[in-house]
Amino acid sequence: MLEESHSDPDLLALRAQLKEELLPDLKKWLRDGSIPRRLFTTLGRKGLLGVTFDGEQPGLAPCSQRARILEESARLSAGVAIAILAHVDLGFTGLQLFGDPILQQTYGPGAARGETLLCLGNTENHAGSDAAAISLNAQRQGGDWRLNGTKAYVTNGAIADFAVITALTDPEASRNQRLSMFWVDLNQPGVTRRKLNKSVWQPSDLTRLTFDDVRVPAAHLMGVRGRGLQQVLTIFTHSRVPISALTLGSAAGALELALERMRRRKIFGRPLADFQAKAFEAAVHYAHLQAARAVVREACQAVEDQNDFRPQASVAKYLAVDCARKIGTWTADLFGAASVMRDHPAHRFPLDAWASSLGEGTQDIQKLIIARHILKAE
Repeated sequence: MLEESHSDPDLLALRAQLKEELLPDLKKWLRDGSIPRRLFTTLGRKGLLGVTFDGEQPGLAPCSQRARILEESARLSAGVAIAILAHVDLGFTGLQLFGDPILQQTYGPGAARGETLLCLGNTENHAGSDAAAISLNAQRQGGDWRLNGTKAYVTNGAIADFAVITALTDPEASRNQRLSMFWVDLNQPGVTRRKLNKSVWQPSDLTRLTFDDVRVPAAHLMGVRGRGLQQVLTIFTHSRVPISALTLGSAAGALELALERMRRRKIFGRPLADFQAKAFEAAVHYAHLQAARAVVREACQAVEDQNDFRPQASVAKYLAVDCARKIGTWTADLFGAASVMRDHPAHRFPLDAWASSLGEGTQDIQKLIIARHILKAE
């Protein structure tokens, strides 16, 4: 293992639980290209979703606990981990931050138990990093809203019951005041789902959601009308730390596979591990992984201390992605031609690192946030 996990019984227990729940059926899920709903219910029942119950109403577990769950899940499958993240750190977090008490009381317990599945729909074909450019519109009709348009790339979109959706409500307003956020029932007439054929983060889904005159009750407006842009960016800022932990897990899983390869693979009569060049490469990757993990933990602590964690979140994600990209590609290289086979364990790591570089803001977006922080006037 790449951590001193033998001295941490909680980590050992978590790792064992996740292996028990994920590994027996993971190959089948990969073949099917889908994650069964029952997994979320099982994880919720065992407290492995990162949600806690305080009295009767659920809430988010501490950031460090959620990060650990995602890192350990991603060691086994980044695709399963991202499905958990989309449910908890996008959908459930949106409900906690911007849902009114009635929405939280109605839908929070089921989501915490993994019985009601959630997602977030923001990105469109022409609106990714520029979140203010979305065009899915919401118009008032009587006392309700009607949604028309499409969300392009929605994780959990194929299986979710409800979605946090951003929509254009005030087209004549300024860019910062044009959007609003809604809690949308996906199991109603007018909602069409189409799973997209992707190669990353298997076996989670990536789905196109189309809304054709979909009714949304007025009470399902989340937060403040005209503040949808600020609200969705806040959700992404919160989820940036968990996705950094997920990315670390993917990098750690790749490095563990690479070290096993180095010990077992013989070339010119000697194990790869005996060649100093490769041993030094492994040492550098391990050092970078540990450094990235330290920054992720610092970001988690900032969240838990209720400090401004935006800079740490962006640094954590930038470093975790950089680490996962390098280790994932290096691991695939160690396996040579075998790694291009889709069923090979090494095949997924470069792809999953690529996916992590896009979720919750690209590397350039992280650099923009970091630059603004370090260059701001004192």
